[in-house]
Amino acid sequence: MSALMVDRIQFGVTTVYHFLFVPLTIGLAFLLAILETMYVRSGDEKMKKLVQFFGRLFLINFAIGVVTGILQEFQFGMNWSDYSRYVGDVFGAPLAVEALLAFFMESTFLGIWIFGWERVSKRLHVISMWLVALGTTLSALWILTANSFMQEPVGFAIHNGHAEMTSFFALLGNPQLWVEFPHVIFGAWATASFFVLGISAYQLLRHYHVDVFKRSFKVALTLAVISSILVALMGHLQAQHLVKAQPMKMAASEGLWTTSPEHAPWSLIAGIDVSQKKDTFSIEIPYVLSLLSYDSLSGKVQGMDEIQQQYVQKYGPGNYIPPVNATYWSFRIMVLAGVLMILFALWGIVVVRRNKLENSPKFMRVLLWSISLPFIANSMGWIMTEIGRQPWTVFGLLKTDVSNSPIVSTGEALTTLIGFGLLYGIMAVVMIGLMSKYTKLGFDVEEEHDASSDIASTF
Repeated sequence: MSALMVDRIQFGVTTVYHFLFVPLTIGLAFLLAILETMYVRSGDEKMKKLVQFFGRLFLINFAIGVVTGILQEFQFGMNWSDYSRYVGDVFGAPLAVEALLAFFMESTFLGIWIFGWERVSKRLHVISMWLVALGTTLSALWILTANSFMQEPVGFAIHNGHAEMTSFFALLGNPQLWVEFPHVIFGAWATASFFVLGISAYQLLRHYHVDVFKRSFKVALTLAVISSILVALMGHLQAQHLVKAQPMKMAASEGLWTTSPEHAPWSLIAGIDVSQKKDTFSIEIPYVLSLLSYDSLSGKVQGMDEIQQQYVQKYGPGNYIPPVNATYWSFRIMVLAGVLMILFALWGIVVVRRNKLENSPKFMRVLLWSISLPFIANSMGWIMTEIGRQPWTVFGLLKTDVSNSPIVSTGEALTTLIGFGLLYGIMAVVMIGLMSKYTKLGFDVEEEHDASSDIASTF
């Protein structure tokens, strides 16, 4: 393999792995703030123990997420140095704001939250968690501001062979950002709500502090219904934006080689033959692609062949069609996971309203396994978003095959790929072990020995 291919694999592996932790951090901080607010208003000491229980799981996830995130920015300067030289003046600004403002904010107030039990007032303590939740959300905003520039470049000019920022506010006003950011945040809420639902269901199955975990179950269920529906709505708006901003990505996600008829059907599943540029079979739902693209039963959607010709004329010779199978199937797996999340959340509402929660062990086992659904959806969404942009690193400006470092060899990239893979494997074992340990312990944890001490001794 070339150094470019190894660099791409390494960045894909480390980024997807890191993004397993980010949505849970964002969403769980928000849920913890809600649960602690309930504790402060009620004064119920059992609610305090519930907050501390989920707080330990939050800290484990947060610690692993921070460690895995450090590699991302190092890779920009090492494996992707030509990319950094070309867009560093633009891309670096939101990343700097994220580190200096949002991350420092969340880490500072998280410190107050960790060590402030019984040392600061209840009101200040709960405010600190709300500020952690705000900080994690702002972190996502600045990271996605940088990513949105890669998807839809705005607020820049080319000087001396590289991009320079002309308007910071143009970056913040990027249309891509304001369909991508809400989608990610609602996805984070859904991730945390299904996580808390699954953990609460596990505790209810073993009849452990049923009265308290029924409360966390109902709070998480409410957020699961709201967030899973909002994720779908924002995904719909994002798809409509793709039709205008990145039509090739939209066409690839539908396996659409030729421009659709006026009433475009949506491909439910298809066998895609890339070499022949056709589908070997396809199960289609009439009118749905037009509806998804334009909120109308009529409307053509451009095919990849037509867009390829337009891009050749605009950008010069080259292949502008992304990996179709990866884009097509990652989109459908994401949609399937999202639909299941909505169905399970609505199913939970029915069970709770009928007061059958404690008599529904099968449903609670389903919820325990459904913890994986938002993680699958998040990962597939990022894969579709990033692979569907190929061959561009920055859409319309910089191609991936000229973005990597000219001095990092294949052997060096492969060595770090293997090293990071082993490190991440060890971290996965540590995380699963700690999560399992503290989930089973529940409230039965000595104050002198909690998750933070275990994490410190591990790292």
